[in-house]
Amino acid sequence: MTLSGLSWLGPGAILLVGASWLLARILARIYAYYKFRCHLRCFPQPLRESWFWGHMHVAQNNEEGMRLMEDLGHRCQDVHLWWVGPIFPILRLVHPKFVAPLLQAPAAVAPKDMIFYSFLKPWLGDGLLLSAGDKWSRHRRMLTPAFHFDILKPYVKIFNQSVDIMHAKWKHLASEGSARLDMFEHISLMTLDSLQKCVFSFESNCQEHPSDYIAAILELSSLVVRRQRQPLQYWDLLYRLTSAGQRFRRACDLVHGFTDAVIRERRCALARQGAHDFLEAKAKAKTLDFIDILLLAKDKDAKELSDEDIRAEADTFMFEGHDTTASGLSWVLYNLAKHPEYQERCRQEVQEVLRGRESEEVEWDDLAQLPFLTMCLKESLRLHPPVVGIARSCAQDVVLPDDRVIPKGAICIISIFGIHHNPSVWPDPEVYDPFRFDPENSQKRSPLAFIPFSVGSRNCIGQTFAMAEMKVALAMTLLRFRVLPDAAEPRRKPELILRAEGGLWLRVEPLSARAQ
Repeated sequence: MTLSGLSWLGPGAILLVGASWLLARILARIYAYYKFRCHLRCFPQPLRESWFWGHMHVAQNNEEGMRLMEDLGHRCQDVHLWWVGPIFPILRLVHPKFVAPLLQAPAAVAPKDMIFYSFLKPWLGDGLLLSAGDKWSRHRRMLTPAFHFDILKPYVKIFNQSVDIMHAKWKHLASEGSARLDMFEHISLMTLDSLQKCVFSFESNCQEHPSDYIAAILELSSLVVRRQRQPLQYWDLLYRLTSAGQRFRRACDLVHGFTDAVIRERRCALARQGAHDFLEAKAKAKTLDFIDILLLAKDKDAKELSDEDIRAEADTFMFEGHDTTASGLSWVLYNLAKHPEYQERCRQEVQEVLRGRESEEVEWDDLAQLPFLTMCLKESLRLHPPVVGIARSCAQDVVLPDDRVIPKGAICIISIFGIHHNPSVWPDPEVYDPFRFDPENSQKRSPLAFIPFSVGSRNCIGQTFAMAEMKVALAMTLLRFRVLPDAAEPRRKPELILRAEGGLWLRVEPLSARAQ
């Protein structure tokens, strides 16, 4: 019976019934939350919580915060409980066996938690990073061919060109000796330069001259991180009224305008030439880029992507592809600077592969001939993963290997950093040891022990692209420069990706032709 069906009662009776119904709903919610909390009691809580802040008073996005995460992973080597305020629990998982039920389950069981990712929505739209359900599955199938080896091979030439430009700057800066450089600054511009060429076939010269488009991407990344630290700005309506929100909107408009213009121009070319002639011309010139592939992609029903979908995927690739790769490259150079014996062995390996050639260009087939360099790169991605964690929201109860149950509705942080630094998985986890990735040693470990690109159905679709770019850039850098540590140790800073406070500073010395 509805309240409207009780019109024959007096106003007092209707008010009483309404109040009783509301109270019942409130009590039901309280009881459901109480049961939810009871289900979480089986998970250890290694730190004492504040009644108001939960554990937020000890959470820090700096070196001390990273060391705390290491300590918690050492004390609780599978799952532990973390409170954001008095009522919002988060489970942090740091062991391969315990993340398996979440990462290897269908996406519907443990979808991405969108509290933070929603900040990216106005910029990235419904690209692979943020979409879900049937739309994500359809786009994933349509985009997979874009990362086939035959598509990626021509990109290696682009990687070489972008690295050459960066190295020319370094040699100029080091013309009178060694140069002290912020690796993040230089390598981020280099990866953005590469991506603009691979995604749009666009020569921005952003490494040498300012680019409004590149500046907008860097500003968007910075603003998203800043918003994450301001809970009052989580509400979209309030954020739009702030100066930061208005800057975010202007930067979005600039990035979207650039991408839209490229799509319109390319659609016109496709309409003029026809798909067959368009593809043939691109194949001859070896200039098939990401936008071309998206324009030509069709699903099983022969439906194409809309312009809005193409823009979302292109913007997502630009966002995900530059910062993560720059972080991985910066940290591997740091680790090799700290371990000159490994650096020299990598250099000799590169020299041997390129011996007898007229040019110093690394080719696609060379990448498989650099096993030790690959081991050093993987060990750096373990020690300093560009993405330190990913969030999942449990759409149903999830049973763990020890029969404990993560209740439906729980938010889980799959700590990539925690897994990579777990002493029960990696002996002496803080030691940089490339031989962990010797093929014989790797066979003994769980495939979920090393997940810098995540794993499962929602793993990084561009990981082969990223690894190829990092190998090319690392090989060419070690061939031309000796990388030396700076006097001050970097302090890690987890943001969208793992950075260093104030930049990651290293010294580079050009190698003479004889040394090379």
